[in-house]
Amino acid sequence: MDILNALVAFLNFVFIPAAAYGAQLALGALGVTLIYAILRFSNFAHGDTMAFGTAITILVTWGLQSLGVSLGPLPTALLALPVGIAATALLVLGIDRSVYRFYRAQKAAPIIFVMASVGVMFVMNGLTRLLIGVDEQRFDDGARFLIGVRDFREWTGLSEGLALRSTQALTLVVTVITCAALFWFLNRTKSGKAMRAYSDNEDLALLSGIDPERVVRLTWIIAAALMTIAGVLYGLDKSFRPFNYFQILLPIFAAAIVGGLGNPIGAIAGGFLVAFSEVAVTYPWVKVAGYLFPGWQPGGLLQLLGTEYKFAVSFVILIVVLLFRPTGLFRGKSV
Repeated sequence: MDILNALVAFLNFVFIPAAAYGAQLALGALGVTLIYAILRFSNFAHGDTMAFGTAITILVTWGLQSLGVSLGPLPTALLALPVGIAATALLVLGIDRSVYRFYRAQKAAPIIFVMASVGVMFVMNGLTRLLIGVDEQRFDDGARFLIGVRDFREWTGLSEGLALRSTQALTLVVTVITCAALFWFLNRTKSGKAMRAYSDNEDLALLSGIDPERVVRLTWIIAAALMTIAGVLYGLDKSFRPFNYFQILLPIFAAAIVGGLGNPIGAIAGGFLVAFSEVAVTYPWVKVAGYLFPGWQPGGLLQLLGTEYKFAVSFVILIVVLLFRPTGLFRGKSV
C-alpha cells in the first residue's frame, strides 16, 4: 500500500505536472526549431510573441464570456484560440515584411537577424503590456478537475490523493493533435515538402521552382499557430502574466537545442527532457521517501534545488549540451 501511495504522490507532484509542462515546452520548441531550420536564425522574440497571441485569445475569451458563450466543461479560450492565431500570424507576417525581409535581401549574417529579433522582442513585450496590462490574469473557466483528490481516495482507499486538472489533460491532448497535424503537413503535403526541401538545400530548392517567399510566409504562419497554442495552454495551466513568457524563453531554447536545433522530433523530446529535469530537481522528495521508507526520518526536504532555481536547471542543461554535443540528441544543426 505504501508503494502505491508513493506512486500516486510521484504521479501527482512530478509526472503529471512535468508531462503538461513538457508538452507546452515542446510546442514552443517546435516553433523555434521551425524558424531556425527554414529562416536560419534564432528568434528571440518567440516568448513575447507567445504572450501576444495569448493576450489576444484572453481578450476574445472575455468578450465571449460577456455574451454568455461557453464550451461547458471545456475552457472558452478554445473558441477564441483561432482568433489569437490569426492575429498573431498577421502580426508576425507584418514584422517579417517590415524587418526581416530587408535583411534576407541583403543576405545578412544570422547574428544580424538575432539582434533584430531582440529589438522585435522589446516591441512585442511593450505591445502586449499595452493590450492587457502587467497583472496576472486567469481565464481557465470550465471544469477544474477531471479527477479530484477526495474522489480518488474514495475510489482507491489510498491515503494519498491524485488530482488531474482538466487543463493538464487538455494540454496533452491538444499537443498530440497539433504535433500529428504538423508532421502530416510536413511529410504529406506539397507545401510541407517544399518547406523541407528549402530547409535542406535552399539553392537546390530555388532551382526546383520553389517560391521562397511562400515558404517564408508558411513558416511564419505555422510558427504563429504553434506559439499561440503553446502560450494559451501555458496560461490555462498556470496563469497569464506577460513577463512569464519572457522567462520561459530559456527553457524553450534549451529544449530545442537539447533535442537538436532544426529537428522537430528532437524539439519534442527536448521539451519533455527539460521539463522532467526541472520538476524532478526542484521537487521535495520527502513525501515519496516517507512512503517508501516508513521508518526513515530525513533531515530535510530531499530537494536538490529550490523552486526559485528552476530555470537554472535549463541553463545548466543548455551549457552541457553546447559543450559536449552542440548538434543535440537527435543531431540537428549545430548552434
